[in-house]
Amino acid sequence: MTIEEAQKEVDNWINTYGVRYFSELTNMAVLTEEVGELARVMARKYGDQSFKKGEKDNISEEIADVFWVLLCIANQTKVDLTEAFKQTIEKKTTRDNKRHINNPKLKEYGT
Repeated sequence: MTIEEAQKEVDNWINTYGVRYFSELTNMAVLTEEVGELARVMARKYGDQSFKKGEKDNISEEIADVFWVLLCIANQTKVDLTEAFKQTIEKKTTRDNKRHINNPKLKEYGT
């Protein structure tokens, strides 16, 4: 599935089952909540915390939830994420094409 197809799929779902998009501000709050849920799983899986009884390693689900809300926000603000992502790759390549390669901090950890 392409990013464009994902945006259309979310829009289709919202218009079929979701009645309407939440407001942009509500979706920003929902995005923050979903990122927090992802952070919780990351802290338990890769950090120093352990999973509590009943919690599960559902990192893929949490990442997908974050992506869903980002797609909602993009749709309702009329952002073509495919084009925006291409522009971001170009920007980062132009700006940072030597920055990370020459960063001695990154070489400390090996490859």
